[in-house]
Amino acid sequence: MEAHAEAPPDILNVVKYLRSSASGIKLRGGVHNGKRVEYFKGKSAVKALLKDSYTKAKNVPKVASSEEAAKLLKDILPYALFLRVERSNSDSSQRNAPKILTICPAQMFAEDQYYVWLYEGSQLWTILGGIALIAVVFAGVMFPLWPAILRDTVWYLAVAVLALFGILVIISVIRLILFIITMLILPRGIWIFPNLFEDVGFVDSFIPLWAWDVPKKKEKIIDDEDDDNNNSKENRIIGSSNSRNNDTENRNLQTTVQDAEEDNVIACDEKPEDD
Repeated sequence: MEAHAEAPPDILNVVKYLRSSASGIKLRGGVHNGKRVEYFKGKSAVKALLKDSYTKAKNVPKVASSEEAAKLLKDILPYALFLRVERSNSDSSQRNAPKILTICPAQMFAEDQYYVWLYEGSQLWTILGGIALIAVVFAGVMFPLWPAILRDTVWYLAVAVLALFGILVIISVIRLILFIITMLILPRGIWIFPNLFEDVGFVDSFIPLWAWDVPKKKEKIIDDEDDDNNNSKENRIIGSSNSRNNDTENRNLQTTVQDAEEDNVIACDEKPEDD
C-alpha cells in the first residue's frame, strides 16, 4: 500500500518492534475479506511500548507513560499499518471459530478497541522459503539422475530415520503398557522415560530412566476479554450492593421518622390538662 511506503523510519521501527516476539503482544486469529489475519487489543500495544525491551529498540520515539504510548499508536493509524476493526461472531458452528473482522470507517485509538495487522513485514524469508521448496521438489524429481554414491547416502539416511522412528514407537508402547500395569497395582503409575515427549533436548528426553506419575495442575489463563467481563460483573455487584445499602438506609430513616412521630403523639397524649 502507498500509505505503508510513506511511513517514516521511526514509525516503521515501532511497528517492527510490535510485530516482533519481544513486544509480547497477544495476537488473535480472525477473518477479514475471507483471509486469515491477526489482530490485537489496544491495551496490549500500550503495555508493549512501556516494556524495557522497547527502550532497547533502535531509532524509536521515546515513551514514558501510557498517554504517550496511546498518542504514538494514534499517530501510526494514518499509515494504515494497522486499523481499527469491529468483531462479529462467525457463522460456523465450531466453538473456537475465528471472529469476523470489519474495518471501521472512523479510525481512532483506544485501549479497549481491536486492531488488525495490515503490515506483514519483510517478505524475504517467505521468498527464500518458496525457492528452497521448489529446489527440494526439483531435486527429488531428478533423483534417478543422481550419482550412485549420493543415492546410497540418501538410502542409508532414510533407513536410519525410519529405524529411529520405529524405536520411539516401540518405547512408547512399552512405557504405556507398564504405566497401565503399575496403575492397577500401585497407587500411582510409573513412567519409563517421563520426559520423552516433553519440550527438552534429545539427551534430556531419556533422563531420568523412570519416575512416578504426577498429576498436572490446571492453570487458569486469564484473557483480556475475561478481565473486561470480570470488571463488568464486579461493577454490577457493587452497584447492586450500593442500591441495597441505600434501600436499607431509606427504610431505617423512615422507621426513625415514624418512631419520632409516635413519640410526639404519645407525649401529647400524656401531657396533663390545665386545671
